[in-house]
Amino acid sequence: MQQRFMFESGGETVVGILFLPDARPVGLVVASGPLTSVKEQAAGAYAKAMAERGFAALAFDHRHFGESGGKPRQLENPSAKIEDIKNAATALLSAQRFDGLPVFGVGVCFGAGPMARAVSEDARFRGMAGVAGVYTDGAKIREGMGANFQVVIDAAREAERVWEKTGVAETIPAVAPDGGNVAMPLREAYEYYGTSRGAVPNYVNGFAVQSRAHLLPFDAMGAAADMNVPVIIVHSERALLPGLAREFHARLRAPKKDLWLESRGQIDFYDDAKLIAASADAVASWFRAQAGRNDVR
Repeated sequence: MQQRFMFESGGETVVGILFLPDARPVGLVVASGPLTSVKEQAAGAYAKAMAERGFAALAFDHRHFGESGGKPRQLENPSAKIEDIKNAATALLSAQRFDGLPVFGVGVCFGAGPMARAVSEDARFRGMAGVAGVYTDGAKIREGMGANFQVVIDAAREAERVWEKTGVAETIPAVAPDGGNVAMPLREAYEYYGTSRGAVPNYVNGFAVQSRAHLLPFDAMGAAADMNVPVIIVHSERALLPGLAREFHARLRAPKKDLWLESRGQIDFYDDAKLIAASADAVASWFRAQAGRNDVR
């Protein structure tokens, strides 16, 4: 069963889908998905899978995307996403029907970074899972881009100044068939977001240029050392940045587990039924093991 679920975050209304199991849930899950995505895509796929495994699971459109409020549209801001995740937990935990249930976080692709930060900062979370996660390292991004880092940041800040002055946001496509000046140049990203395979009516193929001022400095890797709840990392050698996934796992000092699956690439984690099932089985088992523990924090 699924229900429309709304809550407030940063002065805006956030719209989600709450997936419910047939019996009383064993726990609550907040799911956050990939860059520019909406609740009907990867986050929703994993929320549905977790509900089938006994959890009440929420997928939602972050502010600036989909049905949720927030301007400019298509703005990627990890700080805002972290706040949204925490406010989603607040909304779920305030519901009387969920009284006493533990809450967990699931981050898919880029969503794993803001989720890691949110979970490491919020003592209400009892555990986290990263599925094909992108664990950005702010220092490595700056080093790898060299002088171009500041060039891109400056252009993004100028776009932000124009937005603040005029209300007009500069946007580029999120994906395009031949790459180019897009947010996600991977061909497999276009094959998902740019075609009927993954595109849904609620999705907009757009990216606010000012997002880069928030995205490029964002560091997810540092959250590993601050994490004091159990974490499971699900990844693949062919998914994005497996080295960073290993490094994030290695830096964890809390109880941890990793599972390496076979995939064609990154994007099939979003819609391949076998990959979703294998990932959700492992995550649900891990969360169930933590649900009864009293010494998590």
